[in-house]
Amino acid sequence: MESISTKSKMIRYIAASAFMLISIPLLSQEPIFDGHVHIWEGETSVKTYLEEVESSGGTITKFGGIHMAMQGKLEETKRKNDELIALSKEYPLLPICSVHPFDGEAAMAELERIAGLGVKVIKLHPHKNSMDFDVTDERVTALCKKAGELGVAILMDNASIVPGDCQKLFDLALRCPKTNFIFAHMGGMDFRFWNILPLARTAEGLLGNNIYFDISATLVLMAGSPLEEEFVWTMRNVGMDNILLGSDFPQFTLKQATDALDRLDLTPEEKQKIRYGNAKKLLFPEED
Repeated sequence: MESISTKSKMIRYIAASAFMLISIPLLSQEPIFDGHVHIWEGETSVKTYLEEVESSGGTITKFGGIHMAMQGKLEETKRKNDELIALSKEYPLLPICSVHPFDGEAAMAELERIAGLGVKVIKLHPHKNSMDFDVTDERVTALCKKAGELGVAILMDNASIVPGDCQKLFDLALRCPKTNFIFAHMGGMDFRFWNILPLARTAEGLLGNNIYFDISATLVLMAGSPLEEEFVWTMRNVGMDNILLGSDFPQFTLKQATDALDRLDLTPEEKQKIRYGNAKKLLFPEED
């Protein structure tokens, strides 16, 4: 009886060990959302991005494909928006469409149209070499308020390559309290500014929880730098529930972003939120 008991224990041990070996790869495949992928050339860009992810040994659950509208090019804007929406039916792509705030009523009409087609985010990029507009212009405020009414979030560049970038965006968020903003790059080298948020949130009636960040590009720069500890401190100050992962492809790859995130002194739970959890809650809570 003793030998049978020993044999039974051995069988159970081997079975448990085999199960653990099988489970390790499955557990390591954590969901990932890359919220900052530029789709310059339609499906060609999508395939290039997915091929790069695969070739680097990575996986992607979903990614945000970005278009940026140019002022006065209304037909092109509509065509590119429709292209992203169509690609989202074939690939794990969240369409981040765009309208130009200086296109007035036409921009508002296009925003309503794409919101009706299920678009959850639009991209605005105020700098001269991109969409070229002043964040403080009333037309920008009006468009952002309209987006909030339609349940559309705004992904706005925040690399701080122009004076007053963070300050202007903070004021815009105050003016549009019902609109969710995702400030890309979290201020770049001016990320320190955003440590004002813990103080702003204590001022009654001043600020809603409508400011989020993607840490694309800046994350790669900060990991392993002399500023890494302060960057992590800032991330915790702005709130780990308010940070999204992004690569800024093709300038940077998803592998660069995830490797940099892995190097930061964050808890596994914090990293999981940044990789996927926060984006799912904000942008696609209805999906399994």
